[in-house]
Amino acid sequence: MPAGIRIVSLVPSLTELLCDLGLREQLVGRTGFCIHPREALRDVPKVGGTKDVRIERVRALAPTHLVVNVDENDRAAVEQLTGFVPNVVVTHPLNVDDNLALLERFGETFGVREAAGAIAERMRAAREAVRARRFAALPVTYLVWKDPWMSIGRDTFIASMLAEAGLVSTIAASEPRYPVLSLEAIAGDGARAVLLSSEPYRFVAAHSAALHEALIRVGARPAPLCTTIDGEMASWYGSRPVEGLRYLLGFRENLERALDAAAAGGGQR
Repeated sequence: MPAGIRIVSLVPSLTELLCDLGLREQLVGRTGFCIHPREALRDVPKVGGTKDVRIERVRALAPTHLVVNVDENDRAAVEQLTGFVPNVVVTHPLNVDDNLALLERFGETFGVREAAGAIAERMRAAREAVRARRFAALPVTYLVWKDPWMSIGRDTFIASMLAEAGLVSTIAASEPRYPVLSLEAIAGDGARAVLLSSEPYRFVAAHSAALHEALIRVGARPAPLCTTIDGEMASWYGSRPVEGLRYLLGFRENLERALDAAAAGGGQR
């Protein structure tokens, strides 16, 4: 490992990765949304949020490396930080293969190739276990926000993770990466299930039930099954996809059982 590394991470999932790579002692700053692993991060100073970074707090920490993401961080803030942080690691993984490349890059950048390689091997094994199931394509609409309803495009990391388990986004490839949807659009998009993510909007079971009834009111026949999904497992890149892919395998199996039960009981009115 190169001597004197001081890292500020503005990306929650990559803060987790840095710790999993054994770089906790080199991590000198994080956002308030960087919460995993909780105990390890307790004493790491916060520098604001992912979108509202406190520039002077970062400057005071004198980092040698800054970890950012194209989607998660404010470009103007990153440009300011680039003015005094020597090494800015910009990330933008869109699928599992991109994430594997990210692991290799972190291994080389921070001198932890062996640890990064071990995580990559576990990730490949998790992906193969999912692919071995040969799940048929199941159309789903994945929601990340309410008021307005917002979904995900097909060229997002979330969509690629879902697709590994045969959960195919109903959003057309021509749509924006995070399109706004009406209830009528959700009702008519052909999804067998609507997945309400636990982040960034904190959807809970009550939201699922309310949405199901709302879709019936606007004419969905049959109304798609509406259920919550762990957003960290579906959307976090870095080291989390090892666990996330395993989670999605189980989620897909449970979803199929729920769909079968709903169909048998007339639950999808």
